[in-house]
Parts: sequence; C-alpha cells; structure tokens
Amino acid sequence: MFTVSGLVERPFSLTWNAFIALPRKTVHCDIHCVTTWSRLDNDFEGVSVQDLLRRAQVKPTAKYCLVVAEQGFTTNLPLSDLDRPENLIALNWGGEPLTPEHGWPARLLVPHLYFWKSAKWVRGFELLEEDLPGFWEQNGYHMRGDPWTEERYGGRGLTQHEINRFRNASKNPLKNRNQ
Repeated sequence: MFTVSGLVERPFSLTWNAFIALPRKTVHCDIHCVTTWSRLDNDFEGVSVQDLLRRAQVKPTAKYCLVVAEQGFTTNLPLSDLDRPENLIALNWGGEPLTPEHGWPARLLVPHLYFWKSAKWVRGFELLEEDLPGFWEQNGYHMRGDPWTEERYGGRGLTQHEINRFRNASKNPLKNRNQ
C-alpha cells in the first residue's frame, strides 16, 4: 500500500497492483552517500513523485514531507526538494527490480541529496506545514542533506525527550492530520 496524506486535497492509498500499474519513467543520475562514496551513471525506473503529488493536490500550506517507510523508518524533505522532475518512487535499478537490501519493492529516489534521503521500502508521504525530523535526522544527521555543500551532520542529535515529542506528533503518520 502506498499512501499520500496530510495537507492534500485528495488523500489516497494505492494497492501494490494499482501502484505498479501507474505510468513509469527512467531517470539517469549519480548518487552520493553520506559516508563519502558516489556512484555515477545510474538508471532508475519508477513512478514520478510529481505525478503522485499532483494526484493528491497538495495544499498551499504544505511546505514539508515526512516520508514513511517500513518498520517506522522516516525521513523528512522540504517540499521544494521532493517536488522535482527527477524524483521517483524507484522500482528498478539498472534494468532490474530493486533487491531487498536496496529497498525492494519501492525506494524513494531524490538524487540531488545524500542517498539517506532516498528512503528504502517507502510506503507513503505525509505532507506537513512544519519540518519534522526523520530517523537519521533525530540522530544528528542534517535536516536537508545537500552533498554539494557537505550537509552531512546537523550538529547534536536529539534528546530522548525531543524524539518522544516528535514521535507523539506523528504517532500515526499516514492519518489525515492538519487538514
């Protein structure tokens, strides 16, 4: 199931079969890991993130997205970084289906940011007015992650109290809050 919720006019959920029936496109890009390696000339195929956002009709008050993945993993993105033509929900890499260790069945692809922002095993987007730190951001990673400006770490990690506050603010991240 893939769900888009939060500050949208038309929240929706798609079954796996409905999701893979959506039109696909291919993106040729480089990827950059926060641990300082890069992999050049990758070909990913998947569903356009912009198509999903258009379908949901994002409200003007939405400025951020909490990307939700399996087992409670999240990452945060400014909407301006998510809503770009090269971003996909990737299903294939190099002409082959993603493998489980690389995010099968579906992985977010945001190639202009460090690869931790391209969440594996992605299950949906929650559009928000305010930025909520995701898993790695709660643990000291930068809130944005631009490889060209070395946005690796954002300073201190969060205290347990701060982490609990964010978790409580997003207890059920795919429910329609803030509408």
